[in-house]
Amino acid sequence: MAAIEAFIRNNSFAILINVADGKPLGTHIPVELEVNEHNEKVLWCHIAKSNHQWKSFESNPEVLVIFSGPHHYISSSWYNHLNVPTWNFIAVHVSGKVSIMSDEKLLESLKRLVKKYEAASKNPVSVETMPEDFVGKLLKGVVGMEISIEKLEGKWKLSQNRDDESAANVIRELEQLGNEDAMKIADEMKKVR
Repeated sequence: MAAIEAFIRNNSFAILINVADGKPLGTHIPVELEVNEHNEKVLWCHIAKSNHQWKSFESNPEVLVIFSGPHHYISSSWYNHLNVPTWNFIAVHVSGKVSIMSDEKLLESLKRLVKKYEAASKNPVSVETMPEDFVGKLLKGVVGMEISIEKLEGKWKLSQNRDDESAANVIRELEQLGNEDAMKIADEMKKVR
């Protein structure tokens, strides 16, 4: 559970998915793992009020949130035997029910979100130092949501089913590619070996 929670915190730009009028809808948004006033772990997020996805939550509160991490194509030529190519990846799926936040909770959510992502900035901004009328306009343009967590599923597909030689070959080939996702997948493979 700790690994899944850490993954959510480190890969918080997620996809919020639901069904409205028989059609799937999805929005890419920042989603934060938080603890609510009932001491329950929940997800906090917001979308633009102009995004009609939120209007369906009252009649159908069931949602799926997908958190994606590093991923990379794995050539079968990297194995020591004949096989098919595949994809190594890390992802977490969270299923739950969404409810609309109060303005007060939305403001707290936005303060925490900005504080988290401004921490490394040379000139950090904060919601607290923004003019009240500006913050008021911001709050009118977004809808805050709290998602109760009913099911968490984490998938670390990192060639765990391969023998040591093939896994070492995959790691070496990924490192030689040198791109960011290849390097991250190679590092994660080393951790699970």
